[in-house]
Amino acid sequence: MSMLPPLQDPPDWLYLVPQQVWARPEGDGTATVGITQLGIHLSGEVYMCRAKRVGTELAQGETMAVVELSKSVVAVKTPVSGTVVQVNEALEDRPELVHRDPYGAGWIARLRLTDLARDMADLVTGDAVAPAMAHHAWLNRLALVPATTPGAAPSAGPQNDSDSDSDSDSDSDSDSDSDSDSDSDSDSGSAP
Repeated sequence: MSMLPPLQDPPDWLYLVPQQVWARPEGDGTATVGITQLGIHLSGEVYMCRAKRVGTELAQGETMAVVELSKSVVAVKTPVSGTVVQVNEALEDRPELVHRDPYGAGWIARLRLTDLARDMADLVTGDAVAPAMAHHAWLNRLALVPATTPGAAPSAGPQNDSDSDSDSDSDSDSDSDSDSDSDSDSDSGSAP
């Protein structure tokens, strides 16, 4: 069983644990989204990240981005329903930010939320985050190193005052067939 360092998942964020993705509500009707620390550990280094185009409407569990890993290309699912209003353009030149700083500079996109109340049924937050992540790690045969001191707060990610209308060069239909396995407890190619 492989050892994984203590996870630093901010407990007040929202997690779609089977897909190992997170959402940070911004208080303005949007949420910033990305891949969890555990998801990165399970998938490995990211060599390319292509988010859906600004304006793309997504339902919870649909593909919000595609990432290229060392030996595969996988779909990253969105933890919340919404319309893409911003993509992290820094990932075009520095995709490694996704695995180096998954809760900060490695955010993937920002979505204008469309049905957070409905999405909450499948999301984990608060005191339930740590046990849910530990269970998911166990399912993947990983042992967590116990946390002995609280970790540093994650960096900020996108600023609330920036609602860029810039577009990504992603093909919004390139992986729509891979959405069918989004409810699986295994991470066999559907999400990092």
